[in-house]
Amino acid sequence: MSKIKDILKRKDVAIFLSVILVILFTLFTMKMFNSVGRNSVLISTSMGDITVELNSQAAPVTVKNFLSYVDSKFYNNLVFHRVISGFMIQGGGFDKYANQKKNNNPIELESDNGLKNEKYSIAMARTSAPNSATSQFFINTNNNRFLDYAINNPGYAVFGKVIKGQDVVDRIEKVKTGVRDGNENWPIDDVVIYSVRRI
Repeated sequence: MSKIKDILKRKDVAIFLSVILVILFTLFTMKMFNSVGRNSVLISTSMGDITVELNSQAAPVTVKNFLSYVDSKFYNNLVFHRVISGFMIQGGGFDKYANQKKNNNPIELESDNGLKNEKYSIAMARTSAPNSATSQFFINTNNNRFLDYAINNPGYAVFGKVIKGQDVVDRIEKVKTGVRDGNENWPIDDVVIYSVRRI
C-alpha cells in the first residue's frame, strides 16, 4: 500500500508541475504575442514625459525610419515648433533658434495601414508630396480623420499612439504661440525635446 501511495504522490507532483509549466508557457506566449510589432519610446520634454507605443506591424517602414532618428539621438534638444490647439503638436525638425536640422532621405508613405489620425496618435509630417516624410512627426490632439488615407487623399501615416503622458500633450497644445523667423504657430516659450529614447 505504501508503494502505491508513493506512486500516487509522485503522479500528483508530476501533474502539478505539468500544470505550472503549461501556465508559465501560456503567460510567456501571451506576452510575446502582445509585444510583436510593438516598440515604445520615451519623449522627454521641458513640459514633461510622453510615452509612445510604435506599431511596426502596421507601419514597418515608418517605425524603422523613426527609430533610426531616435537611435542616432537626432531629436535631442530640438523643439515642438508648430502647435495648433484643437489640431496637433509638431516637432522633430528645428532647434529653438529656428535652425532646421539636416535629415535623412524621405520615406515611402504608409498611410493606408488601417491606423487612424485619432486623438493622441502619432504620425509623420510631410510636404504636399506624399513620399516626402523625413524626421518631423506630430501628435494629434483631436480626431483628425480628414488626415486619414482615402481614395484621392494620400493622407498622413500614423505609426503609433501615446500611452502615457496625455496630460503633457494637452499642456503643450495650450501654450501661447507666435511667429519665429517666419514660422507661424511657434510656441513663445520653447517646448524643448530633451531626448527621445527606446524603453
